Amino acid sequence: MKRTIIALCAFLISFGALSQNSVDRLYLDTRTTFHQETEDGVYSSQIKGEYLNFHVLGHIGENIDYRLRQHLIKKVYDEKNMFNATDMLYINWRANERWSFLFGKYAVLIGGYEYDAVPIDVYYYSKFCNNLYQGFTFGGSATYHFSNTQAMVLQICNSPLSLGEPTSYAYNLAWTGQVLPWWKTIWSVNYVEDSKRNPINYISLGNHFVFKDAILDIDVMNRAWFGQPKFFFSDMTIISKFIWSVGLWNICAKAGYEWNDIANKTSDGRAYDAVIAPGTEYIYAGCGLEWFPLGRDNIRLHAVYYSDSDRNRNNFELGITWRFDVIGKP
Repeated sequence: MKRTIIALCAFLISFGALSQNSVDRLYLDTRTTFHQETEDGVYSSQIKGEYLNFHVLGHIGENIDYRLRQHLIKKVYDEKNMFNATDMLYINWRANERWSFLFGKYAVLIGGYEYDAVPIDVYYYSKFCNNLYQGFTFGGSATYHFSNTQAMVLQICNSPLSLGEPTSYAYNLAWTGQVLPWWKTIWSVNYVEDSKRNPINYISLGNHFVFKDAILDIDVMNRAWFGQPKFFFSDMTIISKFIWSVGLWNICAKAGYEWNDIANKTSDGRAYDAVIAPGTEYIYAGCGLEWFPLGRDNIRLHAVYYSDSDRNRNNFELGITWRFDVIGKP
């Protein structure tokens, strides 16, 4: 593994030099955490490495950029998903001031700021994000940029519910915008097929509010199909996250509530929602501190506590996240 990483870094550095610095940035990041947890009253503890990611960003010519993000500790090959360990592998063509086109593996465009967050920055997830088979799939998208802060994206890609098999699809329409100087959005409407091509609709509204040194995210997601007894408010996720930055410290809190009515299944017992089972009611919440001892670029230490209603879990963790830049900086 070490020799492979060194050889790949050397190749990319040489490639960048030969092609007029087309590799703009190359870095690795990782997170290590000490967990202490009780689950249904049973105590356990462990120290574990949670991420080791390899990132390459660059450009090909003036209007085409590319990106790779590879997990180095995740199973690389899966029989149904050969790119299981690859989050992003795409090229993006900015055709003109208004239009851009992306091809390759990228995040399925489902609205919401928890879903959109970089995984290494998330300490605990909603049940929807945890149970989704894959958040990144192969496909293509076209983006119309109304302005620097407003864009509409149409994406057609392999389904995040397809268990890796490229026979089911997702059709996504997303708006990333800015309603007011302090209110940004990631809203989407999604038509998603599961592995048997049974469809479901998502309406996901992610809202990001910035007030000086404080940030508040509120995500609301409705999941349904037209055969359900109730289309709205019977299968939902609501998440709120708050971050207050004080110097080199972040004070954080996050909570979520998810539910799916027991009636949301077909007459033969198949659930309309392949991610959140009918009859689910799930609550989770936590808080924590983050400290950036060398500024906010390369090292972050955290202390986080959270609990949930699913397995009566109480988790306290201490951890460190760091990044090693090979080429370029943020």
